[in-house]
Amino acid sequence: MSRARQAKQRVRTARGRPVASTRWLERQLNDPYVHRARDEGYRARSAFKLLEIDAKHKILKPGRKVCDLGAAPGSWAQVCARKGLKVVGLDTEPVEPFAGCTFLEGDFRDEAVRNRLRAVLDGRADLILSDMAAAATGQRLVDRLRAEQLAELVLSFADEVLAEDGDVLIKLVRGAEPAARAAALPRFRNVQFVRPPATRKASSEMFLLARGHRATAEAPARA
Repeated sequence: MSRARQAKQRVRTARGRPVASTRWLERQLNDPYVHRARDEGYRARSAFKLLEIDAKHKILKPGRKVCDLGAAPGSWAQVCARKGLKVVGLDTEPVEPFAGCTFLEGDFRDEAVRNRLRAVLDGRADLILSDMAAAATGQRLVDRLRAEQLAELVLSFADEVLAEDGDVLIKLVRGAEPAARAAALPRFRNVQFVRPPATRKASSEMFLLARGHRATAEAPARA
């Protein structure tokens, strides 16, 4: 790494720019993963979270069909495509296309969208990735409950779309682990939580990694 990059860069607070924006910009300028993403052609630093998880847990296996939920801006899909996997990205916003990946626009909760997804995948997915996050409120309890609800929705989606023995990787926030584990255990043979090194220290995020989908499992009953 060059000396210029090693030296911490500071941003002057421009007139009219909020202090929070200045801090965000300063953090971006001094984040080595941001620089690596730019140098290696990834659309976001989040690519390295998936790469680090895969390096340890080997989820991006050759020949797998991948569904990437909340795909924008496309960095996780890039990782999958570069490894030669068939990947279909899904987002409610349009994503700029690139070779090796198909992007669909729509809500994963919509049955018509799920049908389109299965048609493009030509069957069920072997791996579902979800880097989605519910809108943060700053209230820890509310944010945790929203994360739990989103994880449950993705797991319900997996009941329809994921193949037997398939895996899911779902972004959570700290505190949501017990509810996410309870929702995942009836559906998968192995459930664990991972936090890759690329996760910022100040971030509360972590990931649920559930492996070995039980295709005949019943979804847990709601209270």
